[in-house]
Amino acid sequence: MTEEALPQPAREEIRLETVLSALSDPLRLGMVRKLLLESPGVPRSCGWFGIDRPKSTLSHHFKLLREAGVTTQRQYGLERRSEVRVADLEARFPGLLELVRNWEPPAAA
Repeated sequence: MTEEALPQPAREEIRLETVLSALSDPLRLGMVRKLLLESPGVPRSCGWFGIDRPKSTLSHHFKLLREAGVTTQRQYGLERRSEVRVADLEARFPGLLELVRNWEPPAAA
């Protein structure tokens, strides 16, 4: 099966305000944290995250992360898999991903 990368900004085009905006949503922040802690360097599909939201909502969140330069997505047939752009983000904003790794999600109510 051939994989195809979806459009994303080049490393030098990744802007801090866009990344911070993408990470300002707790759901997206949690998605990135989960990738960093549980699946470094391994692209994961939407279903892997176990998030109980409509597919269209999740697609929107994944698209925002990709367009901000936080993640990269590849198309594998009908499935899209995401991973964090660690090298690019560390080069542009050293220490940012460590903050994401150390973030503690609020306790479920």
